[in-house]
Amino acid sequence: MNREQLLKKIDTPWAALRASYAGLNEAQLAQPGVTGDWSVIDILAHVSAWENEALTHLPHILEGKRPPKYSDLYGGIDAFNALKVRESRAVSPAEVLTRVEATHRQLVDYLESAPAEQLATETRFRRRIRLDTYSHYPIHTQAILEWRKQQGL
Repeated sequence: MNREQLLKKIDTPWAALRASYAGLNEAQLAQPGVTGDWSVIDILAHVSAWENEALTHLPHILEGKRPPKYSDLYGGIDAFNALKVRESRAVSPAEVLTRVEATHRQLVDYLESAPAEQLATETRFRRRIRLDTYSHYPIHTQAILEWRKQQGL
């Protein structure tokens, strides 16, 4: 896979995720119950947290280091997810949306200059990208779309 293919592989499901919540007002974005007690805005904060994790750990992977285990740092991935959503609830939905867009742009910018050999095959680097982006977005896109259908939105 070359850089252009990877960026398209990220952009297509990203655009679908953005479309899944387009047109929702702030109250709708903050309504719990989309996935468990998570709202759309909680889901977006969660997605952004994982993109931020990619930004944090991809440089370490290039250095040959292994990211720390979430079980060691947070008590597991579920605990990490819950922590990041709790943190995001301390700011307005508008601020979360701003952060989501900024983090995504930072990640894309980073990948535009990442070493091509790390993108060409299924390296640890590219696996991290896949898990934190294009294989992650569709899960939440589908949840939002199903919730919107149930809500008549």
